[in-house]
Amino acid sequence: MPSNPDPRPTFNKHILSLLDKCANLNHLKQLQAFLIATGHGQTQFYSFKLVRFCALVLADLRYARLIFDSLQLPNVYLYTAMLTAYSSHSDSASASASASALHLFNLMLRRARSRPNEFIYPHVLKACSDSSSLGLVRSVHSRILKTGFDGYTVVQTSLLDAYSRFSDLYTARLLFDELPERNVVSWTALISGYGRVGKIGNAIALFEEMPERDVPSWNAVIAGCTQNGLFSEAVSLFARMVLEGARPNQTTVSCLLSACGHLGMLRLGKWVHGYIFKSHMGHSPFVSNALIDMYGKCGSLKEARWIFSMLTDKSLTAWNSMINCLALHGRCESAIATFKEMELEVIKPDEVTFVGLLNACTHGGLVDEGLAYFKSMSQDYQIEPQIEHYGCVIDLLCRAGRFEDAMEILRGMRIEPDEVVWGSLLNGCRVYGNTELAELAVRKLLEIDPNNVDYGVMLANLYSECGKWGEVGNVRKMLKEWGGKKLPGCSWIEVDSKVHRFYSGDKLHPEAEEIYKVLELLVGLMEA
Repeated sequence: MPSNPDPRPTFNKHILSLLDKCANLNHLKQLQAFLIATGHGQTQFYSFKLVRFCALVLADLRYARLIFDSLQLPNVYLYTAMLTAYSSHSDSASASASASALHLFNLMLRRARSRPNEFIYPHVLKACSDSSSLGLVRSVHSRILKTGFDGYTVVQTSLLDAYSRFSDLYTARLLFDELPERNVVSWTALISGYGRVGKIGNAIALFEEMPERDVPSWNAVIAGCTQNGLFSEAVSLFARMVLEGARPNQTTVSCLLSACGHLGMLRLGKWVHGYIFKSHMGHSPFVSNALIDMYGKCGSLKEARWIFSMLTDKSLTAWNSMINCLALHGRCESAIATFKEMELEVIKPDEVTFVGLLNACTHGGLVDEGLAYFKSMSQDYQIEPQIEHYGCVIDLLCRAGRFEDAMEILRGMRIEPDEVVWGSLLNGCRVYGNTELAELAVRKLLEIDPNNVDYGVMLANLYSECGKWGEVGNVRKMLKEWGGKKLPGCSWIEVDSKVHRFYSGDKLHPEAEEIYKVLELLVGLMEA
């Protein structure tokens, strides 16, 4: 089978020119027919060009694979082209593309003519990661060691990234330490891995050791902070990023908007919105959803609705963001109306959609509607309720004093109740004076978090309100023996683009003396 192009330079130039002019699949098929007619249907050089163009430019993986399968003995470059195509499409069709990539790799191993090279393994490892199989990663790792490709930096970095995606940071760190030459990609992969498993201290320490940083490495550490609740640190890192001359991209601003939303930093959020507009990022659904979420969390429902209304092609994430914003602000009827509008657009809801709906029903006291949506999840949409849904519906029922219904759902849970579920039950018991169920909730909560005495304090307060002073003494004695600490209440406010935190009984703020003087003045005015 001929591997090289036609020896005539004018013929090659003509073929490549025709390929550049292909505007659709029909044009490509005509070119393929011409190659077959001129005896080049099996020429690997032209087949490589056809496969690559079809998969990466026309985005037609199916026909690219048909061209590939028509070849009698494809070489390693054709395998690389096909695996690259599957890898580039794995985000949009992860399961099928990954499975096809792994099937093709196994086919390659069974054929004697072509053997994997160092450019094949990164795509195979990405497919293993996308298929959620750590066992496959280890199997490929074993083959890499046997065939001697572990000395290539690109292969080692791909292995490091694959292990970090599965939270195997021990192996990932070993690979990182063994790297003969560390590049910015390997540093970033390990930083992302540490952030993913909650070891944000390790991530920041590693980030500070980096000899040079690029935008993805800044994004990795900023995303790690936002994922682990260190929102102020994320904002500080963003400020450093800008000062050091790195240009924020869509991932950066989305992470920063999340931090702004959680901190209530509306002024900074608006500045980021302005930067997005000037940088022409507003067309990105990813960024638009982050803006809706930020404005919603900062209390600017009008702006959130405006951005949502301006979206020409609303994704499920956008609908979910809007429903959750409305729910957060107690606009239960608007949230439900938005959900119904989404259904009319034939967009299927997911788990996040129902969290928003159940929260809306809770804020609006719509108990029967909330129960109907909870049942509809599994009956109409085949969505298995998760812990968040159970927490919402039990909170909804307990707020209405329907403890029997709440306990029936709680007993029927297919997953272990967490502190949110038992906390919702305890809060309802406190409102309605149900000491019997409150005792059960506190026992379960202290089993989950023995060091948090807040639950015991709530139970003691409930006994006090019910006049059960003997029980109050017993609970306080128990708490004293336990030696746990009550977590202080915390609030924060943004002033001049800076977030100020205040804890109960806190006097560590640099302006504490003046703050307390103003508070005393305000208390005096209220009493007058």
